[in-house]
Amino acid sequence: MNEAMAYLGERIRSLLGDDPRIAEKMMFGGLTFLLNGHILAGCRKDGQILLSVGREHHEAALARPGATPMSHGGRMMTGFVWVEADAIEDDEGLASWVDFAMRAVAFKPPREPSARRRSAPRKTIIRSRKD
Repeated sequence: MNEAMAYLGERIRSLLGDDPRIAEKMMFGGLTFLLNGHILAGCRKDGQILLSVGREHHEAALARPGATPMSHGGRMMTGFVWVEADAIEDDEGLASWVDFAMRAVAFKPPREPSARRRSAPRKTIIRSRKD
């Protein structure tokens, strides 16, 4: 994890506080914060942030400064946006975006752990706030 990602992770962590519903995991090549098992926010090495905004709020999120659609495997992922680093460089901007994502994800029921079995346990969880 590079310095920009670690710094952004610390800033997000300070906004989320000690919420026991939050877990951290490495996903999409960066540090990702999960709320009840659902992606909330993810940090990239270049200082951008990935946010889950929900399908119903996707267009409203894209209308905000700095937001671009997320694509994965050549397909646009409705409900997720990337936010440019300059749009979240001050604490107010970051807090506004994280709050936007919290409102979109908080209503979702907790996700059950995956039933898939893996041959070896993955060591991707960095920190769980349940401990």
